[in-house]
Amino acid sequence: MRTLDIRRHTMRRKPGVHLSQDGIALARLVGENAGPYDLVLTSTIPRAIETAIAMGFEVHQTIDELGHLPGAIANTVGWPSPFAHVAKVVATDIPAAAFAQAQAQLWRQIADQLTDGHRALIITHGLFIELGTAASLPQQDPASWGDAIGYCEGIGLTYDGDRTHGDILRVPPQYRLVNN
Repeated sequence: MRTLDIRRHTMRRKPGVHLSQDGIALARLVGENAGPYDLVLTSTIPRAIETAIAMGFEVHQTIDELGHLPGAIANTVGWPSPFAHVAKVVATDIPAAAFAQAQAQLWRQIADQLTDGHRALIITHGLFIELGTAASLPQQDPASWGDAIGYCEGIGLTYDGDRTHGDILRVPPQYRLVNN
């Protein structure tokens, strides 16, 4: 079995590109209970890289596809949106489905780099996780996954041969924030 923890970046001070002090504190809190990881990957966007570092992990690789969502897909799906809504759009919209499948395939390729028993952390962005999860776990009930992913939340995927299992990774309710 190989495991990926795929998490959204933490808060930044908008419109700036760097993390806010609250974002750093949240990433540190999440990082204390995460890992260890054999591989850490992020999007090329600074808030993703900084989140991994604030969590206490060295970034091994940045990947452009983890951080660039076509505007047409974002507009079609809408964000923030509950997982159930995202899955419905993926089932009916060809570009959204293609993007979701591309994320799921990228995640699988990353998992395939790991040997059994090893783990990787991916830091990406809102809507990337919801789309990729819908494509990675098509037989599961997306309504059970709840609302959109908040800061430092995500999905834990376990790959065991051809089977994929997922668990939503949430922060404690008092820290949960989707937008700042």
